[in-house]
Amino acid sequence: MSRKRLKEIIILIKGGGEMASGVAQRLVRSGLRVCITEIPHPLAIRRRVSFCEAVFTGKTVIEGLVGRRVSGKEGIRRCWKNGEVPIVIDPDCKLRTMLSPDVLVDAILAKRNTGTSLGDAPLVIGLGPGFSAGEDVHCVIETNRGHNLGKVIERGGAEPDTGIPGNIGGYAAERVLRAPVSGRFQGKMEIGDRVEKGEIVAEVEGVPLKATIPGILRGILHDGLTADRNMKVADVDPRGVPGHCLTVSEKARAIAGGVLEAILKRFNS
Repeated sequence: MSRKRLKEIIILIKGGGEMASGVAQRLVRSGLRVCITEIPHPLAIRRRVSFCEAVFTGKTVIEGLVGRRVSGKEGIRRCWKNGEVPIVIDPDCKLRTMLSPDVLVDAILAKRNTGTSLGDAPLVIGLGPGFSAGEDVHCVIETNRGHNLGKVIERGGAEPDTGIPGNIGGYAAERVLRAPVSGRFQGKMEIGDRVEKGEIVAEVEGVPLKATIPGILRGILHDGLTADRNMKVADVDPRGVPGHCLTVSEKARAIAGGVLEAILKRFNS
């Protein structure tokens, strides 16, 4: 492959959740062209910092960067011309054939590989566990909080999923709210609201879901979606800073730095 200028590189990101959006932020601000593919009903809860929210609203803004739901090549190129991030509903990532991206980033965070392979692009990057560098992707970015967060792994995989949320403000599992039953989700509060322990945050199929700690509601599932029992549907931040709900987290920025490092190494060598 002939060497390209960085501004000519096309990056396709599978998934538009919090981590994927943090990656998109850093790449776009570094002068790269990014397109995101999503499913028809995204299940992200940190919706104010997830470009997949545009699937529901048509447009969303994260730290000044616009993400817009579009379809087709013309819509994508229009977004790029305007300095925006195009979000395309494309659960099977058929867009890969149309765009022929230089980089594909699997940011679904499913804890397993749902169909990404080395042949998908000249550089294929997987976020978190479920991928093996050198086998199904070219490199893996560590997503587990700790000493190796954001590290570019060129052989093997990321640390195994612990199933335990990262510690924030002295709380880990307690800050995450999970669906008590399967069924239709209906929020009772908005992202950024202050919540007290025991306060009803949402209902799932009519069953109330109560906060287990006080803080700020940092994330909540979109109303009307179907939640499976024990699925993560809300997140309370005990630090109580409303601005944290609207800005990219330190974890997402670290992961984004790893992705940018991998891209620069590949295309500057």
